[in-house]
Amino acid sequence: MEVFALVGPLYRRVQRRIELDAAQGISVGMRAVLDLLRENGPMTVPQMGRAQSLSRQFVQRMVNDAAERKLVESIPNPAHQRSSLIRLTDDGHAAITAVTAREHILLRQAGGDLTDTDVTACVRVLGRMLELFDDVDVSNAEPPR
Repeated sequence: MEVFALVGPLYRRVQRRIELDAAQGISVGMRAVLDLLRENGPMTVPQMGRAQSLSRQFVQRMVNDAAERKLVESIPNPAHQRSSLIRLTDDGHAAITAVTAREHILLRQAGGDLTDTDVTACVRVLGRMLELFDDVDVSNAEPPR
């Protein structure tokens, strides 16, 4: 329970920092979509929702916002005619690269006396905790505000 008590406030503070620092005016939700596409290449909206444990509707709004800013574009999906693939544009790739570079500079400050072993253990523990809740249906869940 101590981990949950720390992770919730940490997540909300990081979320707020991202929004405050985003020179491009990119929201946390839009940032999540752009980063997911940068890491995985073109994806459908439902795929992105499942990957981020967010509702398809919320992801679609974030994709629409990003598309209005010409950061993403729809392309035909050879596997499914009615569900287009979404991919980053060159501007989208530049925007998410700039945002994550700023985040990495900020997050390096947390290093202090933490070792690679500490970080690896933290990631392993959080991954296991996430697996514990794999059965939770978040298909209609909205992100916390």
